[in-house]
Amino acid sequence: MDTQAREVPDDVFADILAQITDFVRTRVMPRETEIMDTDAIPEDLRAQAAEMGLFGYAIPQRWGGLGLDLVQDVEVAMELGYTSLALRSMFGTNNGIAGQVLVGFGTDEQKRRWLPRIASGEVVASFALTEPGAGSNPAGLRTTATADGEGWVIDGTKQFITNATEAGLFVVFARMRPAPDPGNDIAVFLVPGDAPGVQVGAHDTKMGQEGSRTAEVTFSRVRVGPEALVGADGGIGYRAAMTSLARGRIHIAGLAVGCAQRALDESVSYAASATQGGTVIGDFQLVQAMLADQQTGVLAGRALVRDAARKYVSGEDRRIAPSAAKLFCTEMAGKAADLAVQVHGGAGYMRGVPVERLYRDVRLLRLYEGTSEIQRLIIGGGLVRAKKKERTKA
Repeated sequence: MDTQAREVPDDVFADILAQITDFVRTRVMPRETEIMDTDAIPEDLRAQAAEMGLFGYAIPQRWGGLGLDLVQDVEVAMELGYTSLALRSMFGTNNGIAGQVLVGFGTDEQKRRWLPRIASGEVVASFALTEPGAGSNPAGLRTTATADGEGWVIDGTKQFITNATEAGLFVVFARMRPAPDPGNDIAVFLVPGDAPGVQVGAHDTKMGQEGSRTAEVTFSRVRVGPEALVGADGGIGYRAAMTSLARGRIHIAGLAVGCAQRALDESVSYAASATQGGTVIGDFQLVQAMLADQQTGVLAGRALVRDAARKYVSGEDRRIAPSAAKLFCTEMAGKAADLAVQVHGGAGYMRGVPVERLYRDVRLLRLYEGTSEIQRLIIGGGLVRAKKKERTKA
């Protein structure tokens, strides 16, 4: 959790952000088609990302990371969202939902063992929560961890696990058997990728985000010792998942703003140069209206995600604001990408045109780390509960 004081001063962060922006614009963007066609991030880009510290930019400095807090993280996310989302996905689980479970809930020994290697990129960490029948809400988990002597035996299947095919560490959520007490039986375990009984399926073929690998992972009587239990205590799994996901939702909102900015920039560039009947299409008022809607969404989304990040870091709001930011920004990015294709006309439907890839890439943002529907339930339910509590006190 982001309870530590800011480790990176604003002037130093400005330099880091400028380097990331340059990397995205000059090194990654020219190779977006290559990433899409090969369904992989080129090794030289991976090596440069590791050298820049991107595999651990949100990991505290004492554990080998850059130590960016969430306010700084979302500025990075908005830059990473400007290009192929597969780049960010390559190190996203290390910095986000997997790495932050260790940062916020791991023992010192667990942090010493794993975080420096996660921050350097030597180890890729995967967040193994989603299952068939248990996605946005972990309450439906069926994977079990059965006590066996001092250790545990894990059985279950996870699906759509990002970076599973490259993972050196799985952060696995499972129900403890026997349960320590009713309603508090979800725990988190650190399972090495090469542990006997861990089986990773072939990577999924997806609608978009080529280069980002997801796969099914099966745990068949996987034995782990007591040191694998995160926090050395059971029952924290639900809280760890919700805390990590809330932080991740603000990061995803930042990514969505970056995607929407790219959609807008591509739209303006095309509108200012393409012609129809001898007239530059940007001179048509209905095209200008589409650009206006994109610009308004980007400005509103950027302000919202920055505000949500500040409230998360201060502790003012770590539940409703993250969900509101993810809901608005990811829905907005979807609309911006759709408008970008519309501005481009038939050209926008052609493979190899940036807005065609963008249109497919952004669709996933409304699904993972909590669907838009789940965000609406969190926001609406949270508001009602707060009002009931207020009235009870009165």
